[in-house]
Amino acid sequence: MNEDVKSQNTYLSFVLAGEIFAVNVHKVLEVVEMQKITQLPQTPDYILGMINFRGEVLPVVDTRQKFNMPRSTNLEKNVIIVLDLNIKDEPLMLGTVVDAVKDVLEITPDKIKNVPVMGAKYSSELVRGMVKTPEGFIIILDIDRVFSTDLLTLIQETIDEESILLDNNNTQIDE
Repeated sequence: MNEDVKSQNTYLSFVLAGEIFAVNVHKVLEVVEMQKITQLPQTPDYILGMINFRGEVLPVVDTRQKFNMPRSTNLEKNVIIVLDLNIKDEPLMLGTVVDAVKDVLEITPDKIKNVPVMGAKYSSELVRGMVKTPEGFIIILDIDRVFSTDLLTLIQETIDEESILLDNNNTQIDE
């Protein structure tokens, strides 16, 4: 099998509130341990704040909150998946908190089934499909759509405001 085709069929699965989700590994930069997150004022509940990732400011989202699930009661055991997103031709590096990373899976397109409309818990525009396994279902996410343009705009404005505040604070200290 061609290496490009193989990587297109490779997914990272993770757990959220007992359910298994997966994203294409092309979108995953790294999985990092949970760390101190700097909270930001006046942001939606699902934006936890920012962390330093290789010298860059990385916004971090609570994936459970984004999916309207109850907050994790054990955040320190969670992990952050660092994603490389492309939203409306704009690159965005984003951390998303999940309960745990499960497996790296090879899933061929013929194994991915459409999500039934009736009783769908998650918007069909956010889900590429589902895969049946002996353990249950894996929900394959269209991760670029999960983190929409509205989120991109909000995060960019927040980063810009924080940068201005940091610059202003540094200027005041230097004076």
